[in-house]
Parts: sequence; structure tokens; C-alpha cells
Amino acid sequence: MRRGRVLGALLPVALLAAGCGIRATDVVEAGEPATVQVAPVGELGTVLYFVSSSSASRLLPVVRHAPQEGEGGGGTSEEDAPTGAARALDLLFDGPSGPERDAGLRSELPNGRVKLSVELSAQGVLVTLDAPVTTLSEAARQQLFCTAARARTADRTEAVTVTGTDGVIGPAHCSV
Repeated sequence: MRRGRVLGALLPVALLAAGCGIRATDVVEAGEPATVQVAPVGELGTVLYFVSSSSASRLLPVVRHAPQEGEGGGGTSEEDAPTGAARALDLLFDGPSGPERDAGLRSELPNGRVKLSVELSAQGVLVTLDAPVTTLSEAARQQLFCTAARARTADRTEAVTVTGTDGVIGPAHCSV
């Protein structure tokens, strides 16, 4: 009986000693974190980037669907309505809709209407605003960069430069 107790007491010590021969390994790279590509359906949607209320700097994409014919999309006639990146930025400056706010999204861009123009070139997207831009938070800058870049290319790799009444930010890329 005594012999069994001694073996029982020595067994854990023997197992621990045997584990000491395990060699350490280097960090094994497993790749980038998973991402989800959010894409609008055809020409009927625009992707905007808003800030999650749960995190000060986390941007989330939102698809805004364009109104169908006869639904009424405001007071702008179809021929006067901005298209592409200019339309996306106009929607971005309007801020999140009621349901988007209810879902915890917000904007760090200034409230109110901002006049803007957008130029597309081989060097990227140039956005000109009639508002100060150098004092914008990093989240607000990323909202602009990501929305403008996404309006130009689906993979958001486009360089974006924003010029305002107080200076220039960029060229920069979307970090989302």
C-alpha cells in the first residue's frame, strides 16, 4: 500500500521533469485578420464610413441605397445630383441616418453643409472642401479617406488628398 502512495506522489514529478525537454518555438505567422467586403448592389448603393460609438477610432462601412425612380430622393433633380465620390462625400457630411445612429454609428465630421469638389486623376482622389481640415480628428480624416477611396475603387487603395480652407491633409490611404 505504501509503495502505491510513493508511486502516486512521484508520478506528477516524473511527468513535469519529462516536459522540460520541450523546446521553445518562434512565433508562427497565421496571416491577416479576417475581413468582410461590403459592396453595394450595382449602381444603387454607396459605401460610407462612420465611427462606431463603441470605439473612438473604429470605422464601419455602411451601404446607402439610392432611391429608386419615383421614390423621391430630395429636391435635387437627377441631372443636378452629384455622382461617384462627390455624391458619397455629400452623403457622408449629412451624417448617419436615424437607423444608423440607433445602431451606434456617428460621424466626427463637422455638422452642416459643406461645399465640395472632387477631382479624379492617376495620382488619386483630390477633394476640396470649403471648411477647415487640418484640425480634423484621425477618425474624421479616415472617414473622408475611406469614403472617397471606396467611391473610386472597391479595394480602397486609392490615395486621397483633402484640401480645406486652412491647408491640406494627405495624400493618405484608407486604413480600414
